Amino acid sequence: MKSKIRNWVIRCGKLSLGCKLMVVLLLFTHFAFSSENAFGQQTITVQFEKQSLSEVLQVLKQKTGFEFLYNDEEIKGVTNITCSFTNASVQEILKSCLAGTKYNFKIVDNLIVITPDDKKKDEVQKIVVSGKVLDDGGQTLPGVTILLKGTTIGVVTDVDGKFKIELPKQDSLILLFSFVGMEVRELDVNKIKDLSKEVVVHMKADVTEMEEVVVTGYGQIKKQSFTGSSVTVKKEDLLKVSQTNVIAALQTFDPSFRIQTNNQWGSDPNALPEFYIRGRSGIGVKDLDRDNLSKSSLQGNPNLPLFIMDGFEVSVEKIYDFDMSRVASVEILKDAAATAMYGSRGANGVVVVTTLAPQPGKLRVSYNFDGALTAPDLSDYNLMNAAEKLNAEFLAGCYDAEGPGELLKKQQEYNLKMYNVQRGVDTYWLSKPLRTIFNHKHSVYVEGGSDNLRFGVDLKYDNQDGVMKGSFRDRMGAGFSLDYRFKRLQIKNYISYNVTKSKESPYGTFRDYTEKQPYDEYKDEMGNYLKETKLWHDGSNTNLKNPLYEATLGSFDRSSYRELLDNISVNWYIMDGLQLKGEFSVTKKDSKSDKFTDPKSSTYDYLQGTDLKRGELSRYNAESVEWNLNAVVMYNKLIDRHSINFTLGVNAVDKSASNETALYKGFPSAEMWKPAYAYEIVTKPTFDESASRLFGALSFLNYSYNDIYLLDLSCRFDGSSEFGTDKKFAPFWSSGIGVNIHNYKYIKEHLPNLDIFKIRATYGQTGKVNFAPFEAQTMYTTYTKDWYSTGFGAIIQSLGNNRLKWEKTNTWDLGFDLKIYRGALDMRFSYYNKKTVDLVTDVAIPSSSGFSSYKDNLGEVRNEGVEVSLKTMILNRGDLLVSVYANIAHNKNEILKISESLAAYNDKVNEYYKTKEVGRDYSKALTKYVPGGSLTSIFGMRSLGIDPATGDELFLKNDGTTTYTWDPTETVVIGNTEPDAQGSFGLNVAYKNFFLYCSFMYEFGGQRYNYTLVNDVENADVYNYNVDKRVSADRWQKEGDISPLKDIRDRDITTNPTSRFIQDYNVLALNSLSIGYDFNLAFVKPIGLSMLRLQFNMGDVVRFSSVKQERGLSYPYARTFNISLNASF
Repeated sequence: MKSKIRNWVIRCGKLSLGCKLMVVLLLFTHFAFSSENAFGQQTITVQFEKQSLSEVLQVLKQKTGFEFLYNDEEIKGVTNITCSFTNASVQEILKSCLAGTKYNFKIVDNLIVITPDDKKKDEVQKIVVSGKVLDDGGQTLPGVTILLKGTTIGVVTDVDGKFKIELPKQDSLILLFSFVGMEVRELDVNKIKDLSKEVVVHMKADVTEMEEVVVTGYGQIKKQSFTGSSVTVKKEDLLKVSQTNVIAALQTFDPSFRIQTNNQWGSDPNALPEFYIRGRSGIGVKDLDRDNLSKSSLQGNPNLPLFIMDGFEVSVEKIYDFDMSRVASVEILKDAAATAMYGSRGANGVVVVTTLAPQPGKLRVSYNFDGALTAPDLSDYNLMNAAEKLNAEFLAGCYDAEGPGELLKKQQEYNLKMYNVQRGVDTYWLSKPLRTIFNHKHSVYVEGGSDNLRFGVDLKYDNQDGVMKGSFRDRMGAGFSLDYRFKRLQIKNYISYNVTKSKESPYGTFRDYTEKQPYDEYKDEMGNYLKETKLWHDGSNTNLKNPLYEATLGSFDRSSYRELLDNISVNWYIMDGLQLKGEFSVTKKDSKSDKFTDPKSSTYDYLQGTDLKRGELSRYNAESVEWNLNAVVMYNKLIDRHSINFTLGVNAVDKSASNETALYKGFPSAEMWKPAYAYEIVTKPTFDESASRLFGALSFLNYSYNDIYLLDLSCRFDGSSEFGTDKKFAPFWSSGIGVNIHNYKYIKEHLPNLDIFKIRATYGQTGKVNFAPFEAQTMYTTYTKDWYSTGFGAIIQSLGNNRLKWEKTNTWDLGFDLKIYRGALDMRFSYYNKKTVDLVTDVAIPSSSGFSSYKDNLGEVRNEGVEVSLKTMILNRGDLLVSVYANIAHNKNEILKISESLAAYNDKVNEYYKTKEVGRDYSKALTKYVPGGSLTSIFGMRSLGIDPATGDELFLKNDGTTTYTWDPTETVVIGNTEPDAQGSFGLNVAYKNFFLYCSFMYEFGGQRYNYTLVNDVENADVYNYNVDKRVSADRWQKEGDISPLKDIRDRDITTNPTSRFIQDYNVLALNSLSIGYDFNLAFVKPIGLSMLRLQFNMGDVVRFSSVKQERGLSYPYARTFNISLNASF
């Protein structure tokens, strides 16, 4: 025995002097106090939880009195020892703890020596298992943890999903495969017949772990260790809600992601939706400056979130036109901890879209077909037919007259209209420009290749016709991706070319048809469209143009854009846990639009004076080039109980754009619409150029200790050319802390069904830009009307501000995540407080300066709210799965401070109502901006209702007195369109190969100003336009009547904004219903398919609203029925 100890000491000859002295001292103690029997017969009870071997030996030393001799440097790699013993000897404990390692032990009296065992080491090298890990879709899984059960021996799959592990020979060899979002898989090594061949391990998705990874755009973070607020939506969930529109589908999964209701444009395929996350924080275009017939509201929208696709910033239009079958997942980042890494662009939230990557293997072809039957929805319209309309005119006194001559004239008009009614003229104008259409979308994806060289080809064609005849938006595109891997190097390249063509309906706006008289004819006796409808009386009726005739002419309004995209990325896996990533993207986009009015249009029938030129062409051409650069270093390492995820990098964005506009007039015919045929160039072609550059340096740390205590820190320093020369740079940052209570040892022992209980808190500052390039600079424009000896001149166009800087949003976020019984119940709660300061707004200055305003940072807005999401698994037995979900969000928006220019704007609103002009809409409730109010407030005078004695409306002034006179200076906040709560709930059922999914959306507690009641009922021009059927109901007629509406005969008096038409807005809508079936592999394999799915989806199935008003004023809403087919070859 002594000779063995002497030999081991010789092998340790390279130890430090201190270690050698310790060996001598221990040996001396051994020989001096030998009592082997006394020590060897001890039994103890002990438990170890994820401890290192060094810690285990220290515990045994304290409990037994044994002294231990070992090389601390050698055994430091033996960690994560978890086991418990009751009345066990030291020998039994050490055998268990050292199983699967290359160490053995020797006991000499009270000394235990831990030694490397050469024989044992040889046995470890004798069994080698290699292979690769795939998911249930056949895609490789990098980063899978593989452990020998009951030991700390393990490896991680590489970038290609491959692994190689050396195992000791023993009776039980069970490998555990674990990966975030996947079920743990066990593999019995002893049952593998041929270890010389690669083992293929398939892992299945764990439905209870579907949201365990947060994709930030710069990398991935374990959800369990992340303190930020985010929502992850997978492809399969998106497709259950919508087959065509990823933006519309997202609001089902996040109650704070909301699309603004657009009563103007309805389901127009060429109108991009407006949306926001966690309320509005910017003013944007004000009501007096808004063009209701413009669809460009997204340009400069201060509430729009940032969109990131595969690491690069993209436009909303790109997302709107993107093929949903190419989406792998979407991440919605909401608080500062989640968005601060995007610095000056993250204040409104960030939406990160990840697309599918090509997978290796034999050639695979995936085909997706989506057919959509779309029908107009006119359920919100309640217009009169011909007989009802004529009767309403009679009751309104339209045919009363003072003298016999006037009376005869009125009677003749009434009799002619009655003649039309009696002979069956009852034109349903609303149906004339509409159609029910069948749209179709096709996408093909071809992928394959080896593990080291993978490729993918995607093709798409998406035909989307609108329900108004002649309108459409067609999308075509192709892409090619390569993924090359060599050892620790990965190079990816994706090139795509997309074309989008669109056209507006030649039938004009839908409002042209809702106003037409139902007793009017639209064709003559020969069946030709009338150029104008009948002029029934002189003076007031100017709506004579027949829009159906206009549609037969050669007028058009069409546009298109072409986009060429090239993304390249290089990943260098320097060593385990250390990665260098570089990404570069270039996007070139060309767009153009032409709007032509046929010279035969009745628009020109009213030309006055000498300007008799007919036909007009407006042309717009634009080009833009944008490049993005990301370079980051990522360190991800688990060191004992410390998990470190650190990112350091830079980001640069460069944008340049130019556009040309021109207006031509005077064309001989619709066939000759080119500029060369124009009589004159009304507006000389103008050229605008813009360029901007953003540079940012960023760092991010995600840290956890023992998977219990969590810390997130991020910082970004941005510089932008769009800001003033004195304020080009600004820092943005965030911090977050959290606790995984479920990982405490006591909780695990006493609450085993508590899967997740995480408490989190974050605070940080982010920024945003919501103005055009060069707003901070004094701008000049060329003056070409005069020519000088040196050429043309230049004049100042706008006044700049060298100190203009970012808007900044400071955000608090507190919340918790709770999951019990393996996901049977999943709950998330968040409270947030967002304060936006330094709002960029116009500052009014004296006109004597030559300017009316300039941009400055003034104003403050706060958004405060809560979000709650709940999921529960009602039933999960065999082939049947039933789950429900619900979410709700509340947001309160408040203006804390306004600038002088906003106060001056409020005065302009007052002047708008006081100045009388023909064609101005005085019934419209224009928004004002006051401290304590909201960006969504509705302003008007407080009303006490219709006075029963006089039939006039009685108003309440701010001093408490009453008046019959409406005064714009007395208007106050009378309502708010922001709801008290909004959200969705739904049901998900799966039985064998069938699945059913339905989702409802709701909101309540907000208000609406019912313009239909105002304009088409109370203020209705009954004599000249068709009106709502409610026009004659609930009217004041005589003294003493108590009614909500004034006398129908007072049609010449316009009702100004009043609280009388404020109504509570509560909505419940079944927004999506999907039914699908996955065919068995045994059925599809004989016909050469590897997968076949058939799915039916219906959007906007039914809607219930407490406010009855017309929707889709310029373009109607529609309902869509989808049937989709997904097949893989």
